[in-house]
Amino acid sequence: MPLNDTAAVRLEIVAALAGVSPVPWAVEQLSAALVGRGVSVEAEVVDVALVIVVGAEEALEDEAFGIAVVGSRIEVTAGGARGAGYALTELADVVRHTDGARAAVAALAAVSIAPRGPAALVRGVLRTVASDVLDLGWFRDRDFWTGYLDELATDRINRVQLAFGMQYNYSHDPDVKDNYLCFAYPFLVDVPGWERVRVGGLAAGERAANLDALRFASDEAARRGIHFQLGLWNHAAQPELEDSPGLRYPISGLEDDETAAYSAEALRLLIDACPGIAGVTFRVHYEGGVPEASHGAFWRTVMSGLRGAGRPLDVDLHAKGVDAELIGIAEEVGAHAVLSAKYWAEHQGLPYHQASVRPLEKARPARDDALRGVTQNERRFTRYGYGDFLAEERAHDLIFRVWPGSQRFLLWADPELFAGYGRLSTIGGALGAELCEPLVFRGRKDTGRDGAPRDLYVDESLTLGIDDWKKYRHEYRLWGRLLFDPEAPAETWLRALRPAFGEAAEHVASALSFAGKVLPLVTVTQSLSASNNYFWPEVFTDMPIAGHARSPEAYDFDLEDPGTWGSASPFDPQIFETADDYAVALVSGLPSGRITPDEVAARLLELSASTEAALSAARASAPDLEDPEFRRVEIDATIQAQLGRFFAGKILAGVGYSLFSATGDPEQLADGLKGYRAGRAALAAVVELADGVYAPNLAFGDRPSEQGSWRDRLEQVDRDVAALVTELADARNARREVDGSEAASRRKAGSRSGGLEHVPVDGFEHGAPLTITATGEDALDVELHFRHLNQGEDWAVAPMLRVGDRLTAVIDAAYTAAPFHLQYFFVLRSEDGAEAWLSPGLDRSLANQPYYVLPGASAA
Repeated sequence: MPLNDTAAVRLEIVAALAGVSPVPWAVEQLSAALVGRGVSVEAEVVDVALVIVVGAEEALEDEAFGIAVVGSRIEVTAGGARGAGYALTELADVVRHTDGARAAVAALAAVSIAPRGPAALVRGVLRTVASDVLDLGWFRDRDFWTGYLDELATDRINRVQLAFGMQYNYSHDPDVKDNYLCFAYPFLVDVPGWERVRVGGLAAGERAANLDALRFASDEAARRGIHFQLGLWNHAAQPELEDSPGLRYPISGLEDDETAAYSAEALRLLIDACPGIAGVTFRVHYEGGVPEASHGAFWRTVMSGLRGAGRPLDVDLHAKGVDAELIGIAEEVGAHAVLSAKYWAEHQGLPYHQASVRPLEKARPARDDALRGVTQNERRFTRYGYGDFLAEERAHDLIFRVWPGSQRFLLWADPELFAGYGRLSTIGGALGAELCEPLVFRGRKDTGRDGAPRDLYVDESLTLGIDDWKKYRHEYRLWGRLLFDPEAPAETWLRALRPAFGEAAEHVASALSFAGKVLPLVTVTQSLSASNNYFWPEVFTDMPIAGHARSPEAYDFDLEDPGTWGSASPFDPQIFETADDYAVALVSGLPSGRITPDEVAARLLELSASTEAALSAARASAPDLEDPEFRRVEIDATIQAQLGRFFAGKILAGVGYSLFSATGDPEQLADGLKGYRAGRAALAAVVELADGVYAPNLAFGDRPSEQGSWRDRLEQVDRDVAALVTELADARNARREVDGSEAASRRKAGSRSGGLEHVPVDGFEHGAPLTITATGEDALDVELHFRHLNQGEDWAVAPMLRVGDRLTAVIDAAYTAAPFHLQYFFVLRSEDGAEAWLSPGLDRSLANQPYYVLPGASAA
């Protein structure tokens, strides 16, 4: 038929896929998008502009799909129903972002995607009920779930965890108040034989409403092809401590020694009542209320409630403190055991995985500690990374969870970092990653009663109410689509930005991209606490520099001696340098090769300048500068640019102070103060910008470090600057004849790179020697650093032996026998030792892996 403004499309779907979720839902999405553009969808008529044919291809994996245009036919090939759903929603997305029937049909006829499957098999988000005031509204709202899940499925996010009980750690949180759904079962089901178990303060009908909401959410997720994971993060009916007189929802009728048996029966009821639930997440270490000395018997009883579910279920064990016994229990009940490890402690870091955990996370000798002995001692290294869970021969799977510590409410989205997650969240055969989405923990520990909305806007033109998730649509899109395909073209996300931003769309995307690198880089390098309760770079509680101060109110418990700014270990001490170590290297003239604080500061300043330049270009071409959507972007990206300048200034001040301490030269402190004052001015700009936009109390918990705003943080910085000024005056008045200029002259904002060519082999044989070879410049000394893919181990070092330009090192057979992949990198040094750098190192994207990983194979 001639192409006109009332064109028709015929949709043909192979029978094997037609009735399987998410295909029917995806057909609805495509049909609605076409009809919305004036294109009718016909099942029978021949006189159509396009025929969309969806077929199955056994050679493709379930989520894989391809789209090809042949004449007037769009041929979709899919490995399974999920792949078909992704193809149909891709077509719907293309149509949705065009104007008119003619343009819609033409856009469809231009779609071409080579068949491909997902880079990461798990692309998840976590949402939690953390506040009865802020969260019950959306939890029970069907329109919320419909729109939210539509967005996630369109973005190829294939797992959503709804987590209950994350607002408290029952083993050691004092003064518990808002415990709604903390011990979730009695808030959801009435268990036969346990009728005496009751929740005080729970209004009539609330239990039924909660179960109905859970059933609806899980069913709707399943209808869209999304794996719905129920998170049950607390398994103590009451707080362990007795000083919680204000407990709002006290649970009665259940003794501690009955909790496991009751939980098993309640769990069985929940799984039966909500057929859309595809898995359950348990926090199995002591913070979930279960003493670790007896955790085996407790969890064996609880998980018995999963037997006979009638469908396959994932049991996701939050990896902190997990041991072989717990993994075995999950297998005993017939579930698919999945461990969920933290990506960068309790924070949002870079896409690669820590080459080394901090010394504080190393294993300790076993101690007599019935509550937390496993987590705190012999398996301490499992708290903040993948630990030793990536052995090649394992019965369990593993995913990574990106914790909500660093960034909680500011908008950002960097394609390079998210593509990096797509490539690197599968290290060692891991399945992918789950992102604790923005605003997770908002209102935690009963702080949702401050009157501020969940999205924290006091500017009523910016707040989104129950739709606060819509602020982060760009982030969801990049997360899901780039974990699926790290090579996805920019048009994948730009077409969704153009309706709001017009010609400014690319500049908006660039601003959010540059801004999005700032806090992840700060997180991994200025790592004052692995705990999200204390270290929050987005609204940073200051750590003083002056006087080699410690900060007992925020960071003291989580820092090694001497616990000062200059000595605080980065989250990855193998790759990044402390200020104190850097100063020692500058004085000695013998650098370590690790990335220095000066390099980090310079990169932050570059990112800040690039963010501001992109915002300036966006303002010049944006259709409406007062549009709320544009203002949200502009405000948040500007805040992150200024935070980049603040942290750069703080870092430079720290280096200046460390050099002053190492040399005695007050001019090094004076130079550091210049950077600090510039950083202070940037933080003052954040205060001014946020005034009247965001709430004066940005509450994500009850500690001072989880509340307040940038205004009180500025006061903290001012005290530190004033103390440094006094210290500088005292040092100058002492009139000591010292000169640190020679050491300072060695400072560089960038380091050397290159000089070494290395092509890693495909793998190695366990129990056989492994030779690592490279080609290097003549005037270079090269060391090989290597380790099993096991964060519980230390790194080994071997010199590379040179014959001409060929360098070799041998890892012996005893070392390669261990059932782990091997990881390694090189440290290069100039002949005089004055320069050193890492290879492969981090590139400018900050999204690559600064080491190589080789899989092993058993000898035949």
